[in-house]
Amino acid sequence: MKILDTLKEEAIIPELDATDKKGVLERLAGPVAKAAGVDHKEMVRVLLERERLGSTGIGGGIAIPHGKSKLLESLLVGFGRSHKGIDFEAIDGKPAHLFFLLMAPEDSTDVHLRMLARISRLLKDINFRERLMTAADRREIYTVIANADHEF
Repeated sequence: MKILDTLKEEAIIPELDATDKKGVLERLAGPVAKAAGVDHKEMVRVLLERERLGSTGIGGGIAIPHGKSKLLESLLVGFGRSHKGIDFEAIDGKPAHLFFLLMAPEDSTDVHLRMLARISRLLKDINFRERLMTAADRREIYTVIANADHEF
């Protein structure tokens, strides 16, 4: 499964206006919930509940908030970027700049884990991360992800 199978261009936020973790989750969940036709507040609740288990800020300026919901029929991905960085309680203590949001149906553990692994592998590439940070707008971010998704 490719990232672009689950990421719609409308779910890309080129500059997050959030100032904290909850704000990031609320902002990222908005277009994803809208695309899925599910309640935004419920999606944020699921994400916050997952964050209580441990931060999804994996370090290196990256966070991959994720969760599962019985309201979803398919896997959904969103993306956001913050040039100034947002405290996401990452394991390295540094602010996060790149955020991939992943929401999956409750019974889709295998697909959920495969997509988490795919996104994580792509984000290990410093050139990919730099291209995401320097992309001019939503369309260019989508193209950067599309190119990396195709090559991988």
